[in-house]
Amino acid sequence: MIALSVAEIAKAISGQINGDETVVVTGSVETDSRLVKTGSLFVAKPGEETDGHLFAPAAKASGAVALIVERWLEDVALPQILVEDAVLALGELAKYVLATIRSKTDLQVIGVTGSNGKTTTKNMLREILSKVGSTIAPIESYNNEVGAPYSILQTTLETKFLVVELGAGGPGSIDYLAQIARPNIGVVLKVGLAHVGEFGGIETTAQIKSELVQALSDDATAVLNADDGYVADMAELTQANKVWFGTVGDAQYRASDQTVAIDGTSFNLHWPDGAQAQVKLQILGEHHVMNALAALTVADLLQVPRSAAVAAIEAMPLAERWRMQVLNRTDGVTIINDAYNASPDSTKAALQTLAQLGKSGRRTIAILGEMAELGSESREQHDAIGRIVVRLNIDQLIVVGMGAKLIHMGAEQEGSWAGESKFFESIDEALAYVRGMLRAGDLVLVKSSKSANLRHLGDNLMEVSS
Repeated sequence: MIALSVAEIAKAISGQINGDETVVVTGSVETDSRLVKTGSLFVAKPGEETDGHLFAPAAKASGAVALIVERWLEDVALPQILVEDAVLALGELAKYVLATIRSKTDLQVIGVTGSNGKTTTKNMLREILSKVGSTIAPIESYNNEVGAPYSILQTTLETKFLVVELGAGGPGSIDYLAQIARPNIGVVLKVGLAHVGEFGGIETTAQIKSELVQALSDDATAVLNADDGYVADMAELTQANKVWFGTVGDAQYRASDQTVAIDGTSFNLHWPDGAQAQVKLQILGEHHVMNALAALTVADLLQVPRSAAVAAIEAMPLAERWRMQVLNRTDGVTIINDAYNASPDSTKAALQTLAQLGKSGRRTIAILGEMAELGSESREQHDAIGRIVVRLNIDQLIVVGMGAKLIHMGAEQEGSWAGESKFFESIDEALAYVRGMLRAGDLVLVKSSKSANLRHLGDNLMEVSS
């Protein structure tokens, strides 16, 4: 963060000061006392499991020079700024810091949202943009009312590009983040069934995602997925410039001739001026073509040399750990660990990739767990995934956990399988079974929401039985 005095911070967040207002914060802004270093500002945020105020002494011991608090802490001898809501204060501070930096530099802010692909696209943008200028992008999925401002506050006067991931937490949530970030470029990837249970339907999800384009100024640019009808409809909701990516003929940045192999994903990229480039991603899955298209579109709009942008994205070994991560065992078994997150859309895409790879003659095995946050749609969507497994001719299905049992039931009802689908209540039971049935050359997909913990099962499958 840029250096700010306690007085400046208090004014930006409308807080009351207790202590020396001339003290200057020269380090980072942290909500986790374990990350505090000399010169940091510690935000004592109440959490779901504990209260950040309890860790203020630890933050001081690690070098914090000031605190944002929701109640005065008499036993911590540091300047304190009292606010009603520490999370809202974090957002206000991020908004102020970003506005201050923009008044002095030509910082370009890129906002990314969508039901699937946000983190992958964000990581792709970081890889590309960092080749031509100092770039800040969030770690992991820091995309909510805490994570997004936290990422923004890492920006300095030397930062040339800031990538902000905007996650949906309900109506108004993306607008809240967009008002803080004020993106020069807003990217909408896809509207899907992720969080549909929480939001009440895909139409509501589309409305929430559209908050990004509605927040864009007239001189900003909306980068939109031409293949997604819900995203295409958002063009009417913004006065920003509109640029399209996709596989359909009218997309300005278009992909064709997509192919998937175990060593990655290839496609032909058509630039708006008619030029073409062959792109070979190390990242596995045809669905990542759209993420790559979005990232390359933004890079072109920011005048990154095309060859440099393509080279940067091709050099990425994976999107992120546990996201279509390919692991090769010494005995010839390949594990595709994609169990960091799961929605009906992303699960179907992963299964389609597995089926495509299986056309080489290798046996295909899908290990699936629960897709969380589907609400009333959960029963239908889990059942549908089981039926899709059968229709794709996946050789073996392993379903893990009671929350996913309907995948197993759907598969059994869809076709005349004789033991091709197995259900296990526990991860340990499933792990033991799979270890006993694997043979050289097998292709194994592990897919679930993070809460199902199958990502660790995928890691454990790398151990070859003696």
